[in-house]
Amino acid sequence: MRKFYTIQLFAAALLLGSTACSTTEEEVVEKAAVSKDTLAKIYEMGFGTTDVQVVEGGYLVEGDILLTDEQLNTTHDAKFLRVGETEQYRTTNLVNVGSGRTINVAVSTTLPTAYATAVDEAIRRYNAENLLIKFRRVSSGYNILLTKSPTNASYLASAGFPSGGNPYNKVLVNSTYLGSNPGTNYLATILAHEIGHCIGFRHTDYMDRSYSCGGAYTNEGASTVGAVHIPGTPTTADATSWMLACVATGQNRPFNSNDRTALNYLY
Repeated sequence: MRKFYTIQLFAAALLLGSTACSTTEEEVVEKAAVSKDTLAKIYEMGFGTTDVQVVEGGYLVEGDILLTDEQLNTTHDAKFLRVGETEQYRTTNLVNVGSGRTINVAVSTTLPTAYATAVDEAIRRYNAENLLIKFRRVSSGYNILLTKSPTNASYLASAGFPSGGNPYNKVLVNSTYLGSNPGTNYLATILAHEIGHCIGFRHTDYMDRSYSCGGAYTNEGASTVGAVHIPGTPTTADATSWMLACVATGQNRPFNSNDRTALNYLY
């Protein structure tokens, strides 16, 4: 069974129906309709407008990407940078690394202890590529914080894109759904994917989610944030990329050769 980084509605219903846990006021995000004006801005930025969710801090699009009101209300240089159909893609926002940069990653105490082990594995996967961008886990002074999502969240994990040359600073992880020990490699696959968004990667299958997620052809859009083809990656479907929009339950999906080409090209 494949799952979006957003948990599908029936899965969320099973989760909520079988879980009896207390919910603090801070964890509740009120479900609200998204205005037509907001949907238009999301579309203008080049993201799909199907199943947009109101979440803490903004709007969740394409399953696991957070857009803030500030981003939606910023004037953008309109681009439509599609090349081909199913290649590795980046946004127009990347992390400035210069001759080398280390990104500090922290794990909040709101997450079970097993999640730190999975973060270490995700970091190991990146650092094994000998990129200009490095990662290390820290207890303070972080650039990216991994923390628990609201209890009623309908996604596996979520993140955003870089701004000002810096990585997006937060990954929300649905430990309520994933549990206290979901498996190191499976969880590392999810977290490496979200870190990928934090440093500027879009979904590999942004032009056609049907082959990875099943169902109908879905084009997430490019426009102002950009969907820039990364040279050297294939023009055919890549069914094992770490940046696919869907992941099978329990699946371990380390970087494949095309992912390595994309990572080395950018960083």
